[in-house]
Amino acid sequence: MDIVHTIPELRAALAARQCPAFVPTMGNLHEGHLALVRQARPLGDATVVSIFVNRLQFLPHEDFDSYPRTWERDCALLREAGCDLLFAPRESDLYPEPQTFKVQPDPALADILEGQFRPGFFTGVSTVVMKLFSAVFGTRPGGVAVFGKKDYQQLMVIRRMVEQFVLPVRIVAGDTQRAADGLALSSRNGYLSEAERAEAVQLSLALRSLAREALAAADALPARATEIEQRAVAAPAARGGPVACLTVRRRADLQPPQPGDASGALVVLGAARLGRTRLIDNFEV
Repeated sequence: MDIVHTIPELRAALAARQCPAFVPTMGNLHEGHLALVRQARPLGDATVVSIFVNRLQFLPHEDFDSYPRTWERDCALLREAGCDLLFAPRESDLYPEPQTFKVQPDPALADILEGQFRPGFFTGVSTVVMKLFSAVFGTRPGGVAVFGKKDYQQLMVIRRMVEQFVLPVRIVAGDTQRAADGLALSSRNGYLSEAERAEAVQLSLALRSLAREALAAADALPARATEIEQRAVAAPAARGGPVACLTVRRRADLQPPQPGDASGALVVLGAARLGRTRLIDNFEV
């Protein structure tokens, strides 16, 4: 595995490649990231992974400074997973001057759900991904980027950005990887205490219950969506569980279900806070 830190070094390393397959990360890697790398390998002629903790997507009170940096371990895991090229820019490489030009995603998609809880988050994500795409793919006629479904709204925002800007990048979704008890793998799971980790699985259990109810009530969902969401939240809340919000949305635009939406068109999404850790998860219905 080659390691480069600057954009000129990255472009030189990829000069002979026609179709890189790219997985952007913030490091602190786990099996969810590695599954995306393995998924990317047969999709292009070079497997590229980036590690960059992007300041633009952190609110002032969030964990940018304390976000885990596990460089040596990450490199070892990426070698084992078959990464060809690791791009690990310094902040001055991606942002050599204040980033006054930013990608503002559609508020109808980006200012709801996680975007409502974390204002500006998806502007920071979209801006850094646009810069990374420019650095990795340049003027090539094609390329592939793999994003996990665990961050479902992020996946939708990036897909829409690629469509709107007609970028020559094919976005491929990777399934959420889970622990044996069903908890979605996340870099922030490492923040959980032992007791919090035991409680955290209630988020996926509540979402599975909501998914079953949404499927059973698909024909009546516009009228019953609020009712079944409230019931899904009430069950773990009665046990002192951590669920903060659960919702049924359309996969296409993350808006509430409409008449005619049925199985195959919906996704249930949820978020929970345990101590200082906010967890998110989802299941397609």
